[in-house]
Amino acid sequence: MTYILFIIIGIIAGWLGSIIVKGKGQGLLFNMIVGIIGAFIGGSILDLLNINMPGFLGVLVASTLGAILLIWLIGFIKR
Repeated sequence: MTYILFIIIGIIAGWLGSIIVKGKGQGLLFNMIVGIIGAFIGGSILDLLNINMPGFLGVLVASTLGAILLIWLIGFIKR
């Protein structure tokens, strides 16, 4: 059940990150991959900054921040 929740949060975070950065979603698979990697990035950055965001909403915010950073980085590298 935890893996399913992790994938759902990844999809939502990737979708939100795509909308914030690009203005539209990039597709389910892209959103899921970016969201899951973004969850790791966002969680790591917040952990380094000693910021604790508990609960579903905290995980979603951290994942979305990581996804935004990852999408921005991908766009920067593509240029």
